[in-house]
Amino acid sequence: MEPEVFVDVFREALGLVSLLVAASILPSLLVGLVVSIFQAATSINEQTLSFLPRLLVTLAALALGAHWGLRTLMEFFEALVHQIPEVLG
Repeated sequence: MEPEVFVDVFREALGLVSLLVAASILPSLLVGLVVSIFQAATSINEQTLSFLPRLLVTLAALALGAHWGLRTLMEFFEALVHQIPEVLG
């Protein structure tokens, strides 16, 4: 067993986790930015105004991207299972 194999697996897993998290967080970030610009332009200083749109967009992003995310995770784990004989042998 070579350490490079484990480093490669860890790098791929970290990249996959970053991609999946970004897919659910970036839409919320963009909506929060738009709401913040709206609040700054209208001088509305209500803290709860940005919470509900961000929550709804995050839930929508998770609902719409769940199939893609699960398929991506399954492909990654399937690739890991197929690499087991190469790592052990």
